This record gives sequence, structure tokens and C-alpha cells, in this order.
Amino acid sequence: MDRQIVELEADHPGFNDVSYRRRRDEIAALAREAAEGDISTADYTEMERETWATVFDQLVSLYATHACQEFNEVIAELDYTRDEIPQLSSVSSFLNQRTGFNLQPVAGLVSAREFLGALGDSVFCATQYIRHSSQPFYTPEPDVVHELMGHAPMLAIPEFAELSRRIGRGSIGASNQEIEQLATLYWFTVEYGVVYEEDGLKAYGAGLLSSYGELEHAISGSPEIRPFDSQQAKDTQYPITTFQPLLWSVTSIGEALREVDGFLKR
Repeated sequence: MDRQIVELEADHPGFNDVSYRRRRDEIAALAREAAEGDISTADYTEMERETWATVFDQLVSLYATHACQEFNEVIAELDYTRDEIPQLSSVSSFLNQRTGFNLQPVAGLVSAREFLGALGDSVFCATQYIRHSSQPFYTPEPDVVHELMGHAPMLAIPEFAELSRRIGRGSIGASNQEIEQLATLYWFTVEYGVVYEEDGLKAYGAGLLSSYGELEHAISGSPEIRPFDSQQAKDTQYPITTFQPLLWSVTSIGEALREVDGFLKR
């Protein structure tokens, strides 16, 4: 096998797939090009589009009953289709017009400090590659489904964008312990937050909105639901390879923003 640019863990679904690993390197090269200029277009393959369509169909089937109202309004405006994977450049332009956020392609995971620092500047580090086709409903790392189906629609909502931005700005000059606490609050709000609406509990976190299994589980009554308290949540442990056993709820995204603001002031 040729030397790989993108490193995958041995338990990654695509670890032994030479073609997939080569494709990951190609997508990583696009991210490097974007760092020097405009976002490059990813010419997705038929297999990649099929993987997108499979996940897209399942997620869309839950949104009306499981996703928050603001998310459903925005994703209707984005007008995604099952047949094509949206390009980061067009979605980034949409976000910039709505809330001032921009998408910045990255080859893979970046450090919490780097990721949060970018958020503070209204930049969301986004991946362009898609998960391995053998497991369309599972990915051990963020991929383009997670970014575009989960994060992008929510970043078009002013209060959610400001929540992300405030957490990011809080990382400036923060200690390593404080970075870990901010990353935990980010996890429990931006990634796995739930909100009570008139007709019940709904998801607003991107990690829920981009995972059929997590979204179904979150609204099933199985997880413990606690009112969001930043002082308690900041040091709470969470699993990254299983469904979330604990979710923190708010009555509006604005409440999550105010609670995080209170933490930052303290």
C-alpha cells in the first residue's frame, strides 16, 4: 500500500480498503488547497453519492417528528436532495449570508483548541469525505453527512451560531482544563442538545441530527434528560462509541446560550 496521508484506526470500517484510503487522501488534498484559497469542489463518486442517499433517506424520515422546528425550517431552505452531496462552498455561502459563519475544509479531526479557536472567528472546520459504504449508519469520526445534515442547518440559526461562537471565544487564553470543559459543554449543547417544544422533546444538536440511531434513541425516552446546567455539565463524562445515556435539555436555544454565557462570566 502507498504511504497514507490520512491515518485511520485499525477498527475503522475503511482501514483495510485500499481504494477508500486512497480516496481519503484525495479529499485531504482538497482541504490543503482550500487553506490557500477558495473551497475546492469535491467530485463525488457514484458509491459516495449512494452512501449519502442511504443516510439521507433515513434521516429525513425522522426530522418532522424528532428535529426542532428551526432546524426543519432551515433544511427546507437548503433544499438538499438525496441524489447529490452538497458542496461545502455553496453551503458556506448560505451560512455566511445568514449568520456570518463560514465552512473551512479540513482533512480530519483537529485539536479542541484549534477547533474552538476557529469557532470564535465564525469559522467551522468541516470535513469533505464521506463514511465507508459498508457501514452507512456509522462513522467513528465527523464526515460530510455530519457536517451538512447536522451542523450546517443549525449554524444558519442566529442563536445557535452565537452559541457556537461564544464557546469558541471562551477558548482564547484558556487553560487545558478550561478547554476540556468548554469542549464538554460544546458536546452537550451543539452536538447533543435537546429542546422542549410545544409538542415534546426535540433534537437541536448536530450529533443527533446527523445520526439516525442517535436521533431515534434521543427521543425514545431511553436517555436520562436533565435541565441544562453548565456548572454540572462541564465536568460530566460521556461515551463516544455508544448512544448517549444522558442528555441536557433547554426550553430554547437562547436558554443554552444564556447558560453558557453564565459559565464564561464565572
